[in-house]
Amino acid sequence: MKKIFILIVAFPLLLTSCNEDYLDPTKPSQELVFKTRGGVIGAANGLQLLWTVDRTSPVYNTITGSGFTTKELRLLNAGNVDEGELSVGGEVVSTRNLVVNNLWSQCLIIKSESQKVIDHVDILTSETERTSVLVHASIYKAMALTTLVQYFQSVPLTTGKNATFNSRTEVLDEAIKILKTTEPYLDKATGFTELVSGINYKNTVYALLARTYLMAGDNDNAIKYANLVDLTSKSVFVFDQISANPIAYISITTNNVFQPVDLTLGLPAALAPSNSDGRLNFYIKPGSNPTTATGFFDSNTKSIPVYLPGEMMLIVAEVYARKENLPQAIIELNKVLTKTVAADAYGIGANLAPYSGAATKAAVLTEIYRNRCIEMYMSGLKLEDSRRFERPAAGTAGAERNRNWYPYPDSERNNNTNTPPNPAI
Repeated sequence: MKKIFILIVAFPLLLTSCNEDYLDPTKPSQELVFKTRGGVIGAANGLQLLWTVDRTSPVYNTITGSGFTTKELRLLNAGNVDEGELSVGGEVVSTRNLVVNNLWSQCLIIKSESQKVIDHVDILTSETERTSVLVHASIYKAMALTTLVQYFQSVPLTTGKNATFNSRTEVLDEAIKILKTTEPYLDKATGFTELVSGINYKNTVYALLARTYLMAGDNDNAIKYANLVDLTSKSVFVFDQISANPIAYISITTNNVFQPVDLTLGLPAALAPSNSDGRLNFYIKPGSNPTTATGFFDSNTKSIPVYLPGEMMLIVAEVYARKENLPQAIIELNKVLTKTVAADAYGIGANLAPYSGAATKAAVLTEIYRNRCIEMYMSGLKLEDSRRFERPAAGTAGAERNRNWYPYPDSERNNNTNTPPNPAI
């Protein structure tokens, strides 16, 4: 990762949607920063730093939050109180929980800061630079919005005193609009040496559109964009020893916070991976007892994918199943089940026999959900999947998640009278 991350100066402490900006008098003002080429590029690079690095990052808090809420992870040290609350779930998760608070506040910060970059891209005179920075910032703004609505029932789209909250549909529509705005520029947004590397902009926009349309229930557009993604191409968040992989250095390599729950990956017995599933050896260190994570999380310098090829394949399979084209859904599902290590860009291969279960919509969708949970283990997407596939909810018999939605942080409620009531669980 290039060490050109210029932190966004005059950084606003946007812990809520309605805070004022708090300026550091020792640093230049935002107005000065965004009037220079270096300032705009530095601010764009800063978005990735905010998204990926340390315990405050959405990368850490989505993988941790979803992982505990959907039973993917086991707590190693009860001294990690916030992660401990999430492992229990229900009413134990407090409105002061730091994972929940960081997820909320950091996504709001990134939403705001990415818009500032978008607003000032015209300072860049090179077309490649301008389009690359525009797409880069748009990706982070869209990810901030779609991440928030995976964990909270509604989210404010505006920043201001007592900002009103928008519905999930409105937030997803806004994220789609942001991503769609980049489409005319994707062929020219190829990156440049001063912009952080790792993200393939065109394929990432297509993948995020596929994911977001699926969340929004627009199956036709979900399959359209999933099919546009080049599955041989990688798009990753890059780390090094200074800007380290947060899951690795906070938890896995220190063996301090959490590890994979066991070889079930948190799935009920009927859906757990078979011992012959090659993906177990990708995500779980072979022979480890108790289980230890490998995959993308056993080194401080390992990259984390923005999306996986298998996710796109399973989106296509899911859409066909929901449209009741079961023969085609099974064909697409089998591409994942039979995929070898060599055939996957990241080396994730199940290497299993084709699907032989019932050719019914319910059975095929269950198998697709099962494979999403295995193929995309510790991706931070399982809570969203659990609700969409209507798996047993928190508070019901056989619950597969210990909360359905997160409570709104005190930092928001104490500053915004429009904050909705917290969900029960």
